Amino acid sequence: MKMERSGSPVLIIITGPTAVGKTSIALIVARHFNCEIISADSRQFYREIPIGTAMPLPAQLEAVRHHFVAFLDLHEKYDVSIFEQQALTVLDKIFQENHLAILTGGSGLYIQAVEKGLDQLPGSNDEIHDQLVNTFTEQGIGPLRDLLKLLDPEYYHIVDLNNPKRIIRALDVCLSTGKTFSSFRKNQPVPRTFRSIKIGLNLPRAELHHRINNRVDQMIRDGLIEEARSVYPFRHLNALNTVGFKEIFEYFDGKMSLDNAIEKIKTNTRRYARRQITWLRKDPDVIWCEPRLKEVIDVIENALTKIDTSNF
Repeated sequence: MKMERSGSPVLIIITGPTAVGKTSIALIVARHFNCEIISADSRQFYREIPIGTAMPLPAQLEAVRHHFVAFLDLHEKYDVSIFEQQALTVLDKIFQENHLAILTGGSGLYIQAVEKGLDQLPGSNDEIHDQLVNTFTEQGIGPLRDLLKLLDPEYYHIVDLNNPKRIIRALDVCLSTGKTFSSFRKNQPVPRTFRSIKIGLNLPRAELHHRINNRVDQMIRDGLIEEARSVYPFRHLNALNTVGFKEIFEYFDGKMSLDNAIEKIKTNTRRYARRQITWLRKDPDVIWCEPRLKEVIDVIENALTKIDTSNF
């Protein structure tokens, strides 16, 4: 159904850890409210890797209009600040026709960018950035962590130390400006023209881990090994520095058996899910529920009622 509402538009955010069921829930919710979906899953942006990113199936993409799925080439430069501006432009167009839209995905920073905005940071220095990327490619993430700890210990203690992209970005700012990356982080929300309802999907740990293991097995059956082999020549790209591909690349390099690579994917995916949950639990605006359709719909409708009776 399409809800008739007055007042400010509302962005329904559906997030949560990997494999919890965000895609299927968002799809059904979108059909229920007759609205469009914006993907905030930064891995699903790249068209060459649909299996390894659990991209929505063609039938799902046809059932509801999606934005920001399979729209980039692996070699294209893209970052969260570009996504913020593009997503806001798309939302402006959607809200001219509909009071509701859905933003879904597990990339917390990309969701935050649309919901609350990003700090205005200095631009990247291409020469410094390339040097840092070369260091990562040749020596791994260790030297970058050590340099960040030296230059900006405050950010070192809060950043995801397994995320080279964020570490490189912070070091780029530190080395380019002579100031700490932390000094530019104000964390002040940017005013938006819409309200947000933020749903965090989660499951008991054992059930979530079971889903993760099953998903990895299904990806293997669907052709993940062949997909990884097709992009193996580009393994140095940041888009492929992610769980699922890193482990299979190590198998291709002869560093481990295929069985060990698959088990490592499962282990690292569970760890990634735990980091996603930790990120979300810091946000007091998240309304937690299990990925059960009636429960999610009820939560959204109740939140919409409260918005309709409040002042923006």
